Amino acid sequence: MDFTSNKPIYRQIIDYSFGQILTGVWKAGERVPSVRELSVLLSVNSHTVLKAFEFLQAEGIIVPRRGMGFYLTPDALEHVNQVRRKEFFDTTLQELFREMRLLDISIEEVTDRYNAQKESD
Repeated sequence: MDFTSNKPIYRQIIDYSFGQILTGVWKAGERVPSVRELSVLLSVNSHTVLKAFEFLQAEGIIVPRRGMGFYLTPDALEHVNQVRRKEFFDTTLQELFREMRLLDISIEEVTDRYNAQKESD
């Protein structure tokens, strides 16, 4: 965790969890680390991890199983992609557009760079 970041710790834990899911470390249907395990691993307060888990649960990414912990839903990856896409369009893209206006960068310039990057990948 980056404790100097302006991003709240619970959001960093959500991002960490998304990374674990997107890279396949946490697999659909499998148990995820407990609140206590994750708080020790990340050196954060367990209440902060619980707040992140509440978000993940509300988004349909994890579900609790009584006495067994939290498990990824079968469609967790799709939910993560939906959440990240929404965040991209609502936040990241808005910030990018603002920066483009400040620097007088046209959408055509961005499109050209995007296409050039796409070809080199």
